[in-house]
Amino acid sequence: MNKIEHIGIAVSDLGLSEAVFDKLLNRKAYKSEEVESEKVKTTFYRLGESKIELLSVTHPDSVIAKYIDKRGSGMHHIAIAVDDIHQEITRLKKEQFVFIDEQPKRGADNKLIVFLHPKSTGGVLVELCQGLNDN
Repeated sequence: MNKIEHIGIAVSDLGLSEAVFDKLLNRKAYKSEEVESEKVKTTFYRLGESKIELLSVTHPDSVIAKYIDKRGSGMHHIAIAVDDIHQEITRLKKEQFVFIDEQPKRGADNKLIVFLHPKSTGGVLVELCQGLNDN
């Protein structure tokens, strides 16, 4: 595990949230993209080696829509950069961690991602991510 890659924040109004973070961080987002498989639009801000990812809903049955309906806008997950996502999945399964998906999938920002279930991580949704050009 290398570093905190990003902090994911679920937002109900992406435009409003971008305006807030533009002012808060005194910079514009460097990237926005839609991730069809997750039914979200993401906006990224760079902060040194780490990032903040704003996640907004593109379809009412997305995981983020359900999260916002239940909890409102706020911190959704913490993402940790790894060199070899498959190796980390194997290692963490041996340590009894539970994954939401059994196999990694393509996520935002040209990353391969997988989520650990919060029940096995003390209530925190943890995402492992590996840049697709890293290995």
